[in-house]
Amino acid sequence: MKKVCVVTGAGGVLCAEFAKEMSKNGYAVALLDINEAAAKAVADEICSCGGLAKAYKTNVLDKACLEEVHQNVLSELGKCTVLINGAGGNSPKATTAHEYFEKGDESRDDILTFFNLDKAGFDFVFDLNIKGVLLPTQVFAVDMIGEEGCSIINISSMNAYTPLTKIPAYSSAKAAVSNFTQWLAVHFAKEGIRVNGIAPGFFSTNQNRALLWNADGTPTARTGKILAATPMGRFGEATELLGALKFLADPAASGFVTGTVIPVDGGFSAYSGV
Repeated sequence: MKKVCVVTGAGGVLCAEFAKEMSKNGYAVALLDINEAAAKAVADEICSCGGLAKAYKTNVLDKACLEEVHQNVLSELGKCTVLINGAGGNSPKATTAHEYFEKGDESRDDILTFFNLDKAGFDFVFDLNIKGVLLPTQVFAVDMIGEEGCSIINISSMNAYTPLTKIPAYSSAKAAVSNFTQWLAVHFAKEGIRVNGIAPGFFSTNQNRALLWNADGTPTARTGKILAATPMGRFGEATELLGALKFLADPAASGFVTGTVIPVDGGFSAYSGV
């Protein structure tokens, strides 16, 4: 069976690296992203290195769109054998200004507090992260039925272990992603489709740049807290996620591994703070 990897969120920093790595490992790669230009830039880079890749403008929250993209992937690349659910992210509309409740938060309207979080913003973040796994899996896992060596890899987060302050929608959604990964692993176990996850620690990407860096390029106070809580004392590099990715995608290496979520976090999840 031809090896085809479908990557959602493929225009982002981390998922672009996933797509390039899967190409290096012999996969034709379908790069799905709502930002078609970003996905196409990655696809072009893969093709320039001798790989086979196609970019598809995709809204992972629109099942009709996903079905149309699926048909295009089938005709142009073939059946999906590995699905990487990487689409996700946070929104300023679902981010509180304060880490802790402060007196008066319940009546303020000049900043976002827990009490006036925008429901639409919360819904968008939660849906993007959890339904953005559900819907692509419903569409592309069909290709894996009756085949061998297929797997699904979901991208979770450190937030799934312990929620970070300020971002309640993202934290709760990523906890759901880890739980859903386990559910899917059990559901598909008899069919031989393995389902696992990767939980990245802290990586500096386009999505979190405003939280980590000031406009002048200096680190924010939040960055100081993150690095103090990361025993290795630094942010991760995108390429440092690729070992876990290759392990989980390779049935020869991880054929009896399903329902796991692997932290790649510089020790963050192991550190108590003392």
